[in-house]
Amino acid sequence: MKSKITKAAMILSLVGLSTQLFAQEADSQSSERFSKKYFRTWSVGLNGGMLTHYTPFNNRTNGNFNTPYESWGYGGYIKKQIVPGFGIQADFLAGKVKGANNIGGTKTTFDSRIDWSAAVSGNFTIANMSLNQKRNFLSPYATIGAGYMSSAATTNNPAGASTGYERNWFVPIGAGFKLGVSKGVNIDLGYTVSFLKSNNFDGVTAGANDRFSYAHAGIEIALGRKGTSQLQNFSPIAAIREESAAESAELRRALSTAEENARRDKEALQAQLADDDGDGVANKFDKCPGTPANTVVDGAGCPLKAPAQIIKEKVIVTEADRRVVDEAIKNLEFDLGKSTIRPTSYATLNKVAELLVAKDFSLKLAGHTDNTGSMALNLRLSKDRAESIKTYLVSQGANASRIEATGYGPNQPIASNKTADGRQKNRRVEFTLY
Repeated sequence: MKSKITKAAMILSLVGLSTQLFAQEADSQSSERFSKKYFRTWSVGLNGGMLTHYTPFNNRTNGNFNTPYESWGYGGYIKKQIVPGFGIQADFLAGKVKGANNIGGTKTTFDSRIDWSAAVSGNFTIANMSLNQKRNFLSPYATIGAGYMSSAATTNNPAGASTGYERNWFVPIGAGFKLGVSKGVNIDLGYTVSFLKSNNFDGVTAGANDRFSYAHAGIEIALGRKGTSQLQNFSPIAAIREESAAESAELRRALSTAEENARRDKEALQAQLADDDGDGVANKFDKCPGTPANTVVDGAGCPLKAPAQIIKEKVIVTEADRRVVDEAIKNLEFDLGKSTIRPTSYATLNKVAELLVAKDFSLKLAGHTDNTGSMALNLRLSKDRAESIKTYLVSQGANASRIEATGYGPNQPIASNKTADGRQKNRRVEFTLY
C-alpha cells in the first residue's frame, strides 16, 4: 500500500512541477507573423491509474472471475505527431490486475502482475479547427495499436494454476481527451482496453482470450523549441485569420499615408503651375510676367514680336515622329504614387519637346491609373501626371497652347485590373500627336 501511495505522489508532483515550469512561456513567434512556423512534434507522457480485468466487452460472467478488483498501475509513452490529427506513440505499462470469484461459498482469486508491456499505437486526434483560438484547450483522441508484454499469474482457482512470467501479444484500443494547460503541457485522461492473444492471463485456461482495462490520468510534456505550439493543438485557420487581419491593417495605414503624400504633392504642384497672367506659361517658367490678356506668347511667356500668320495645313505625322513619342512613353517614370518625373525620363522628353518646336505639332497628354485606391485620388493623380509632363515640355520651349493635359483615372483601362501585370499596363500616360 505504501508503494502505491508513493507512486501516486510522484505523479502528482510531476504534474504540479511541469505546470509551473511551462506556465510562464512567451510566444516567441508573435513577432514573426509571416515567417515559417515551427511546432513541437515530440512529447513524453507519464500516467497512473486503475487496472481491472473488467471491460465493456466482457460477457455476463465477466470471464473466469466475475468480481473485478481495482489496483494501481502506471505507465508512460513517447509520441511523434505526424500531422495535426495523427501521431505515433510507444507506450509502456506495469502493475497488477486482480479479480475474484465466489461460487457456492467458495472464494477464489487471481493476481496477475504485469512485469512490463510495450506497444506501438496510432493516435487519432480531433485537430483544432477553431476560427479564433490558435491553441486548442480540449483535444479528444482515440488509439489503436499492437504490443508485447511479460506477465505472471497467481491464482487459487481449482480450474487453474499459477504461472511464471509468460510473454504474450496484445492489442490496445483506447480513447480519451487532453486538456492543454499551457503551450507545452497537457493533462491526459484516458481509458484503454487491452485484448490479449492468450486465455491464460488470469491463470485459468478456459473460454475466450483474456482482456483487461486501464483508466488513467497523467501529464504530457511537449519537447522542442520553447514558446512554440504543439502541432496537435494548433489551429492554422485561426492563425491565417490573425495574419490576414494584421496585413489588412498595415495596408490601410500605407494607403492612408499615400493619400496624405498625394495631397501634399498636389498642393506643391499647384503652387508650381500657378499662372497669374493667364498666358499659359506657369509662373515658375514665365520670363515675362504680367503679360496683358489675349497676348500671343512664346514658350517662355514673352510676347511674340510679329505673330506669324496662322495657316491651317494638313499635319503629317511620320513614323519617325511616332518613334520619338513611343520612346518617351517607354522611358517615362514617376516617383511611386506621385506626379514627380524621374530624371531618367528627361532625355526622351527633351526629344519630344524638340519635335513639337520643330514641326509645331499639337500634343494631347492623357493620364490613366489602375483601380487601386479611391476614385478621387486616381483622378487627381492621373491629371497631375499629365500636367507635370506638359509643364516640363513647356520649360523646354514647347508651346503651352498646343499641349492639352487630361486625367481619366481608372475609367479607360486597357487590361484587367485583377492581375498585377494588368494593373501595370493600366498605369500609363498616352501621347497623341496631331
